Amino acid sequence: MHFRDLNAIKAYYKTFYDKYGYVIIPSNAPISLIPSYEAFFKLQESCERAISKTRSGEWPHRRTVGKQFPPYGEDNPDSWGVQHLMHFELQEWAFAEWYCSDRVLDAVTLLLGCQREDLQMELFNLLINPTSHDFALRWHRDDVRERASYDEEVHALAKWHTGIQWNTALYHDECLYVVPESHMIPRTQAQRSLSRTQAPPKDPMRMPGAVKVVLEPGDTVFYNSNILHCATYSSATKRATLHACMGNAARGGLNRARNILQHDLKWMKDPWFWQSLPHDTAKRMLDRLIDLQEAQEGQEVSYSLSG
Repeated sequence: MHFRDLNAIKAYYKTFYDKYGYVIIPSNAPISLIPSYEAFFKLQESCERAISKTRSGEWPHRRTVGKQFPPYGEDNPDSWGVQHLMHFELQEWAFAEWYCSDRVLDAVTLLLGCQREDLQMELFNLLINPTSHDFALRWHRDDVRERASYDEEVHALAKWHTGIQWNTALYHDECLYVVPESHMIPRTQAQRSLSRTQAPPKDPMRMPGAVKVVLEPGDTVFYNSNILHCATYSSATKRATLHACMGNAARGGLNRARNILQHDLKWMKDPWFWQSLPHDTAKRMLDRLIDLQEAQEGQEVSYSLSG
């Protein structure tokens, strides 16, 4: 591909993301996050082992059916997510290799408009189908309360451009719904009326402006996590979708402290994890997260959302 063509493709994705608050990068794009079939199947195999350990109870860090947001607790044996994929005790090294890979870092720095030396390591989890219960997440923004006032939304949205979240599907996935451009615009009265409670929607498409995000295996959707979004989880449809985020520490990592640290990341301060990372850039990314953790030491853990 001609260099100028590649630059035009990158500019298109960046412009789309900035305007709409999300962008899909398909598996066959020149900047796809998964560079080969070998890498794809390696991740798929690691996910299958992690899911098996979670469902058997061997891996305790999970997202529990019945709880939409942390802390997830243990009230239900069914799960809709696997937490802490890079944890050294899980011993699935493919996850850290991919999260810290050139393909991922290049896409993140492109969309955030920053350099690798600005990146802050954050979350890497896995979204899966429950086995015996359908489940759904209500319409929400990740770090704005559902009953926030118009002015509170304006303030929160103005400072939430220092990080990015993404889903990379390993199977066909049409679980996510978003409202384009809502990462910059407070809810209308009609949107507010459908997102003020903790109840998930019976029909997500009733939300004004909503679109369904459809991903094929290997596709990735990047999105601003304060975009208005919800999700549905069918127990009848296989799901294994990599779910991760990174921050831009140079533009204010402290803004992301509550939303990131509520997931109990103390294990990431263990020297064994630092040593297990694949290269120096990854270690510097972790150092910035640890700086964020240490800046919050002594403060009570707070949660972005309830339910």
